[in-house]
Amino acid sequence: MAETQTFQRPYILGIEGGGTRTTALLADARGREIQRATFGPGNVRLLDDRALGRLLRQVAKQFESPDAISLGLAGARHTKDRARVQTAVSKIWKATPCKVTHDLEIALTGSGSQKTAVLVLSGTGSCCFGKTSDGRTARMGGWGHILGDKGSGFEIGLRALKAVVFYFDRDGTWSRLGERLLTVAGTNEPDDLIDWVASADKHAVAALAPEVFAAAKKRDRIARDILEGAAGMLAKDAVNCARKLAQKNKPVHFVLAGGVLRGQPAFARKVSQSIRERWPQATVQVQKHDGVWGAIELAKNLPKKSTQSHTPSTLSPQPSTHVPPTEQRNPRSMDLDRLPLPAAIDLMLTEEQRAAKAVRAEGKTIARLAGWVAKALVNGGRLFYIGAGTSGRLGVLDASECPPTFRTRPEQVQGIIAGGPRALTQAIEGAEDDGDAGRRAIQFRGVNKKDVVIGVAASGNTPFVWGALETAAQRGARTALICFNPTLKSRAKVPQLILAPAIGPEILTGSTRLKAGTATKLILNCITTLAMVRLGKVAGNLMVDVDPKNEKLRDRAMRIVMTLREVDANTARAALAKHGWVVQNALKQLQ
Repeated sequence: MAETQTFQRPYILGIEGGGTRTTALLADARGREIQRATFGPGNVRLLDDRALGRLLRQVAKQFESPDAISLGLAGARHTKDRARVQTAVSKIWKATPCKVTHDLEIALTGSGSQKTAVLVLSGTGSCCFGKTSDGRTARMGGWGHILGDKGSGFEIGLRALKAVVFYFDRDGTWSRLGERLLTVAGTNEPDDLIDWVASADKHAVAALAPEVFAAAKKRDRIARDILEGAAGMLAKDAVNCARKLAQKNKPVHFVLAGGVLRGQPAFARKVSQSIRERWPQATVQVQKHDGVWGAIELAKNLPKKSTQSHTPSTLSPQPSTHVPPTEQRNPRSMDLDRLPLPAAIDLMLTEEQRAAKAVRAEGKTIARLAGWVAKALVNGGRLFYIGAGTSGRLGVLDASECPPTFRTRPEQVQGIIAGGPRALTQAIEGAEDDGDAGRRAIQFRGVNKKDVVIGVAASGNTPFVWGALETAAQRGARTALICFNPTLKSRAKVPQLILAPAIGPEILTGSTRLKAGTATKLILNCITTLAMVRLGKVAGNLMVDVDPKNEKLRDRAMRIVMTLREVDANTARAALAKHGWVVQNALKQLQ
């Protein structure tokens, strides 16, 4: 770094992270390269918090402290992903302005296009990403090697494997291309490919692609057919991406990027020709600079480094800065750490009673909500619970119990939790702060005006829940919020109904798995149970629509039939067996 004296501040650090490697580049105020280095994979979705922190520390050790940082990382497409990266960056480069986006955006930015442009990326995987001058974006592909990656190195390698074994089966001869693939795979004969493929990852399969290109240069028919198809698929995706942003008679700039397109000029020309045939107003160029320069460009507009230890947040804004009751200290438990165990238990149970009392006071509102749900289910609608952490888990729990208890179809009552199924058993950092994820969850469940969407958020401030409620309301669904922040009743405008029992602060400050969890369970129990009563799934206090999928429930079904029809066990069992263990049908037979 002896030449650093000739460079001008501010210094900008650009980082491009992909599935295979991460490139870091330090540039000066005039855009001159100061230093460059490569590191391991930088796909956010494949790195846990520890691995991400380790990668960024490796970068920090090799570079002088920057004045601004921009990162374009594979997988960082959603708010929660970018928030994870922001948090990790703030721990290493304190107070340094930072922008986080995904690798496709920085690659497109690096092209320098000022008009509607589409990035066509083909490396190990593939994807198309477009952006207009006014900031609208579109994407095609990027689904990974199982669901997508059309025209990628992986798919070219995989198609080559399938082609050579197809012709071997058909003709009994092993092709020259097959010989090349065996050499790269390190296998002796075609049968060995079965075991090789079973253990090979996508990078190993993609490593076969250069042999396909080499074979095509020698006029191998199989290889040329594979590449012709790959070029056509990339071009189709590129054009379909452009259609989302512009009319066909409008000019669009296409940028070809990724190791396959940049490293195989003949293939790039095929893709370029195919794009022009499909989009007459297309201009096409191969990416001149690697994507990390796009990160440098994005960082140029960031503010100068602050002297304060504050990192701008990417999290969704909360409805209020008011500290909710769930985050306040409980004056009755100030000495919790010094109480004898019997006294502490008594205190905890007393607080639980306060929660039940507060829920009881909201009986009319709960009844109204149960009525909504019953009406929705009768009319072909659905009930959605949506929440994060404990609130989300309780919603999923209540939804999962409805099919066996009331013979509802799984889609009729659904629980949506921030972070997805993994969040049921482990904390997913940042998931609750992603309002966009809540919006997408509602959109992709097809929520409509027949449905009821109930947000569950102890504090009432969870962005994931608010994003979901806002989108549900826009789509015409009835919306409600269960929380324990009564002040929201006078401020919130989005949900049509707010159920906010005044349970007060938790015995352990902020631990909403306690009273808030108890109160939530009580409310959800009331909503679904009483809605099902209204739907005729209960006689007296017996669940006459139970779905007896195991011995315990079959015994229960028999007792219900025996009680309501005053018959013996054999008669009850015979009637149930005749009607597929549908209790209500057995009861009708025995009337």
